[in-house]
Amino acid sequence: MFDLHRFLALLTARNREFLRDRTSLLWNVIMPVIIVFGFAYAFNKEEVQLFKVGVPSAYAMQIDSPMRPFFDTRHIQFIVEEDMFHARERVERHQLDLLLDPEGNRYWVNDKSPRGYVIEKLLLGVDGDAGRRTLSGERIRYVDWLIPGVLSMNVMFSSLFGVGYAIVRYRRNGVLKRLKATPLTPVEFLSAQVISRLWLIVLTTIAVYLGTDLFVGFSMFGSYALLLLTLVLGALSMISLALIVAARLANQEAANGLLNLVSWPMMLLSGVWFSLEGSPEWVQMLAQTLPLTHLIEAARKIMLDGAGLMAIGHHLLILLLMSAICLGLGARLFRWE
Repeated sequence: MFDLHRFLALLTARNREFLRDRTSLLWNVIMPVIIVFGFAYAFNKEEVQLFKVGVPSAYAMQIDSPMRPFFDTRHIQFIVEEDMFHARERVERHQLDLLLDPEGNRYWVNDKSPRGYVIEKLLLGVDGDAGRRTLSGERIRYVDWLIPGVLSMNVMFSSLFGVGYAIVRYRRNGVLKRLKATPLTPVEFLSAQVISRLWLIVLTTIAVYLGTDLFVGFSMFGSYALLLLTLVLGALSMISLALIVAARLANQEAANGLLNLVSWPMMLLSGVWFSLEGSPEWVQMLAQTLPLTHLIEAARKIMLDGAGLMAIGHHLLILLLMSAICLGLGARLFRWE
């Protein structure tokens, strides 16, 4: 039987333990702040190195196209766009330098984009009859694109090590053995660990976002409420994953190695630092199995594309399913000793 008084007592104790650990608390706040400010001022100027041109998926750069010579131009990355409306929004926000519609003999370019100006000159040198359309909008900076990844990465590390490592430490120090002798049940213990870490992660993440936003001014086109829901589900999925890692381990060195084995592939393959567009298909498929990928992609779509619930619903559903599966496995595998 789940006893609310025992649960609240353990929850309070876990919260106090975390808040008294000043080093961990400061690290969870300071690390993402340093990263955000570092990238905000290191990459405050856009470097023109590669042009990005969108083409509709139905067209797919046909060989007999009158624009074929333009497609043969070197140093241009052609990106297939499934949704032309969304692609025009990417032109407005400087994420695409040019958007072509060869069948309609027209193109879109942002008249405030220096890259758009240059690539348009290249296009007109090939086909001067193309129909010109202009779109205006503020560009998405690298730091705007980066902030969802940095905060999500911080959520991942705080969840995995804050829960997984703590439970392993309890087991090694004999804390769990003593708790086993009390009326406390595994469900009450694990629930307290999950809820304690969840609200602390949400609180620190919100504080970091608001604090850095005052100085950097992030782009935000979507709903803050939906972004908060995404954060909660993402953090819950990471905490649930930590429970599986810590279910039976009693060796802190083994736990540290296993947690790193879980976290590093997610940090490298989930799009924290760079986009996976253009990467091999198997890499993109592997990334979709990682909860961090869905957290980052959903957050970026909300912040940069103004996506609603329907657009990111599949990401949230996957995070919810991952949480349920990992919580079930963690509770099933858990041992006091």
